[in-house]
Order: sequence, then C-alpha cells, then structure tokens
Amino acid sequence: MEQQVVLRGHLIDDQILSRVLDAIAKLGAEHEIVQLTVGRTRQDLSEARLQVTAPNAEVLSQVLEGVAVLGAEPVVPMPACLEPAPADGVLPKSFYATTNLPTEVLIAGQWLTVIEEEMDLALVLAPESDRIRALPMTEVKAGDQVVVGEQGVRVSYPAREAGEHTFRFMSSGVSAEKPKGPLLEQIVAAVHRIKQAGKKVLLVGGPAIVHTGAGPILEELIRKGWIDVLFAGNALAAHDIEQALYGTSLGVPVCGDRPSRAGHAHHLWAINAIREAGSIEGAVASGLLQRGIMHACVTHRVPFVLAGSIRDDGPLPEVITDVLEAQGTMREQLSGVGLAFMVGTTLHAIATGNLLSARVFTVCVDINPGVVTKLRDRGSRQSLGIVMDAASFLEQLAKGLDT
Repeated sequence: MEQQVVLRGHLIDDQILSRVLDAIAKLGAEHEIVQLTVGRTRQDLSEARLQVTAPNAEVLSQVLEGVAVLGAEPVVPMPACLEPAPADGVLPKSFYATTNLPTEVLIAGQWLTVIEEEMDLALVLAPESDRIRALPMTEVKAGDQVVVGEQGVRVSYPAREAGEHTFRFMSSGVSAEKPKGPLLEQIVAAVHRIKQAGKKVLLVGGPAIVHTGAGPILEELIRKGWIDVLFAGNALAAHDIEQALYGTSLGVPVCGDRPSRAGHAHHLWAINAIREAGSIEGAVASGLLQRGIMHACVTHRVPFVLAGSIRDDGPLPEVITDVLEAQGTMREQLSGVGLAFMVGTTLHAIATGNLLSARVFTVCVDINPGVVTKLRDRGSRQSLGIVMDAASFLEQLAKGLDT
C-alpha cells in the first residue's frame, strides 16, 4: 500500500521532516523523498513530498494519522469524516483531538480554519456549515456533527516571528546552571515586541510571589502597564491582601523572619475582611485595601481570574469555585495574549498551558526543575523554562524593563 504526503513549513529548523521520517519508521512503514525544496532564508518555507509504503492498509492508516499531527497531509486530501454526538457531553468514538497548532478541516471541498487553537478539544461543524469550532467535551450537544479520525484535517506550525530564533535557541533544555543574564535580556526584548505588536502579557502567579517578598515588584509591574491579565488562585490573592492589611505572609512579616502573634490567622482574617466588604473591588472602593497586587489590578483595570481549589480557605468572593466556569473565564481572557509568564505555581501554570495556542510565548519560572520540565513538555515550541526563585526573577525582569 502506497500514498504520497506533502509537508510545508520550516521543515529543517523545526525538525519537522526528521520527526515525520522517524514516525513513519516506528509505525512499520518505509519512505522515499520524492521531492524536497528547502527555503533559502530563515523566513522561507520548505516543502517535501514523501512516498509512504506500508505492508497493509491498516499500517498505512496508522502512519497517515501519526504524521498528520506533524503537518503532513495526503497529496490528494480526502474530506473530513463527521459523526453526530450521541448525547450531551459525549463524543463519538475516535473523535479527533486537537493540538494547540493552527488547524484546518476539509469540508465540501473547502478548507475551513479552526479559530480556537487549543489542545485536547473536539472539532464540531457549526450549524451554518461554514465554520468549524473547537469545543470542550462538556460543551458538545447531542446531534452535533463531530470530526472523527485524522482524514481531512491538517495542522501547520505558526509562521516564525521576528526575533523568535534567538528566543527559541535560548529555550533549549532546562538547567539551573544556564546563565540567567542572556535569558532575561531575551525575555525583556520579547515583552517589548509583544507590546509593540498590540498583544497582551499574561502573568500566572502562585503565592510564592508574596511569600518571597516579590509582591511589591509584581504590583509595580502591573501599575506600569507591563502586565495586562492575571491568573491565580485563592492563595496568591489572600496572602497579598494579608500582606497589605497585616504586613505578613502566612503570619511571617515579609521584612523579617519572626512569626507575629496570632499570625497563623492573618490570612483568614484578611479573607474574612474582604468577604465582609463584599468583594476585592469593594474593599478597594471603601479604602480598606490600599496597596498590593490585587489593589493594583482593580485600580488599573487589569482583569484577573482567581480559580478555586479544594484546599482553599474562605475563599475570597471573586474566586470561581466551579472548575468548568473558571476554565471558560480563563479562555475568554486569553484573547489577544502574546506572552505568558508562569511564576511559582504548578497547578495554574499547567492548567493555563493547556489552554494556550502554540503561537503564544510561554516563560515558566520555578525553583523546582520538575515543574519547569513538565511545562516545557506540554508541546509548545515557543516555551522557555527557567529554574529560579520567583523574587529574583521578577526583580531582574522589572530592572530590565525599566532600562
């Protein structure tokens, strides 16, 4: 059994061609490069045509499915297969699961672009039949026409942006020994590029930002307009407010190391005070909350999403305790984001990473190398991992942006 497939993109620099050839061999088939045209510059696209030979139809089908996620498509593509969803929140067997790469679906001879670029969703044909949507399983309704299998689906790698090569070069590997100076210079340059392009900068933060004394630094970054959206949990907001009201984080003075009297209750008192005020915004309006990260978000109209957890105290009034609602709100706020910082949080960083398009630069900072590696393994080709404590990173980032 034979079939020709074609590849287009930055096949050499992004190692797409080698990955496709490896996939063909691992699945038990053989290949022949029929044609290969390599771009002359870094901006030029390359194109390759491969003849795939398999011992039987089943292996050939597996190979075509395996290389499709890498952007390979049949020379003569077949239309996508559609099947109705059997019930609300239930997908047909073998439904196509999306990647975070730009995706198109062949319907009635026309390639339809999937607007949403997010991994692990289903592709659903809209009722008007001229649009394909990527939807979470929970949003699919009985009878919705869902794409099944890889046939008629093609993915591509985002076009390389100016300055991306250096950023990607610096992102190779995760190491605590990697020199931080050049990394931070590239990050600062990336922030400026993103801002100049009119895109937004997201920060996903954990309570370590407050515990390490970096709360005022993040507060200043927000006030100066460098951060456009904040994702966090109940903990970051609660301890930020605790610091603003009592000068402590987890009962320990941020400027010292001796626990305060009854300090173990400070974060609970802080949450209670905000609940009494009705909301964080209400506490700012009343004058109760006069400084801190959350104060800066409210006064500078920086949207924030606080997603709840089973371990939360309180929680604060703005915390979204329904996980599906929190996920949906996060998706809404990701519109227009070009760069995401993930600092000192495992749960929220991974959750956000799963929602991001491959077009979004991600910078994951954590003192635990395992967290950084896990984020980089999520599949983004535009991710940078730095093993570093939250305070040091934010301090150096702020200095770089101020110069």
